[in-house]
Amino acid sequence: MNQRKFWMRWRVRVGYPVGVLYWALARPTPRWILYGGIVAALGLLVRAMAAGHLRKDRELATTGPYACTRNPLYLGSALIAAGFVLAGHSWMAGALVAAYFGVFYYAVMRNEEEDLRARFGATFTEYAARVPLFFPRAPHSTASETTNAAEARQTFSWSQYLRNREYKAFVGTVAGLAILAVRMWIRTKTGF
Repeated sequence: MNQRKFWMRWRVRVGYPVGVLYWALARPTPRWILYGGIVAALGLLVRAMAAGHLRKDRELATTGPYACTRNPLYLGSALIAAGFVLAGHSWMAGALVAAYFGVFYYAVMRNEEEDLRARFGATFTEYAARVPLFFPRAPHSTASETTNAAEARQTFSWSQYLRNREYKAFVGTVAGLAILAVRMWIRTKTGF
């Protein structure tokens, strides 16, 4: 099994028990669910902007949020995870989510970079040299970058957002916050 398949497979397999443990350890309150929901909404916005620029397997995305970070989808996911850390209102649940994200997503990002480097070669190498892996920074451009025809075509597209099925992140986040509300209700009724 290659390294990428290993991380992808175990990311999902470990994610389910992490989710169950997070739920059991969570101590949500209405205020913390609200705070977490606000941060998660920011993550959803970042993911939506990225998905609207991403033309998978056709072009290297370098515009929109991809001009600030090579992994805006994972940045958005990190913000959603941070929202759940806040909403759960438990340092143990938060540490569990942070450890899971840190271990699996860094490895997945690096493995995906290998694929992009193989597919796009020097174009990806040049892009990677000017745009950070994860933590965003303000984009900068040169004359040759702004006149690149491929980059000029990469504008946000709602149809691309839908084609990338990014609405699933919204549905999952809302469902997750609803499950935390159920957890809060159970705690108020049973003390567990």
